[in-house]
Amino acid sequence: MPDHDPDELDSFAAILTQLLPGAWTREFRQHTAHDDQHFLTSDVWDMNQVAEALASRTLKHDVILTRDDGLRLFLMDHPRHDEEFLVASMAPADTHAEAFRGVREPDGIAIPADPEQATEAITTGLLPRYESALAQVQDNAARITRPSAKPDTLVLTWTETGDLSTTTEEPDVAEILARNGFVHEPDGKAYTLSGDDTAEQARSVRTAGAQLTALGVSLALRHAPQRAPLGTAPVAAPPAPTRTVRSR
Repeated sequence: MPDHDPDELDSFAAILTQLLPGAWTREFRQHTAHDDQHFLTSDVWDMNQVAEALASRTLKHDVILTRDDGLRLFLMDHPRHDEEFLVASMAPADTHAEAFRGVREPDGIAIPADPEQATEAITTGLLPRYESALAQVQDNAARITRPSAKPDTLVLTWTETGDLSTTTEEPDVAEILARNGFVHEPDGKAYTLSGDDTAEQARSVRTAGAQLTALGVSLALRHAPQRAPLGTAPVAAPPAPTRTVRSR
């Protein structure tokens, strides 16, 4: 199904900034380079329908809504229903990966194209879960005294080609990675998951994450040092974040 007209998405977002509780600004972004999609959306805090939509399609435009306290929402077209949009929370920037351990993602929701109904859905359905998860992460972050990740957190790093890379010396962790499509680099300790098929890559990460959780190992995603985004047209740009995504 085709995307909404970019002006329609931006206009819808503009109305939401007026209706949502608190003071909000928006950043409308148009994307011209598919390779940058991983970096531009890497902090979307979702492992459900929004993550699936991002993994299965090329994103042409989106909107970032930012509240005056720094809380951020990600807004995009619904890939299958032109009378709806998708909205998701965004992970806090510059937060240690271990702070997300044990915190359930406040997965996004589908909202109707009617701004008042959408505002009600966001206010009652998404924001309470988002604020609860954010409070847990902030509390965890305050307890972290060590700068490096603990041994029971496996960090996957996005490469510029869209692949995911990690290292491990634990045989049981390595076995799970191998079973889920990660390829071991023979000249080192690195394991790489191809990003050629983004939908398959997302499924592999979810499956590996569930199996690692059973071992007591948390999964976190981050991106490598970010290039300047291409093809953006900010209206009120928030700080560029570094995203970590947690496995359930």
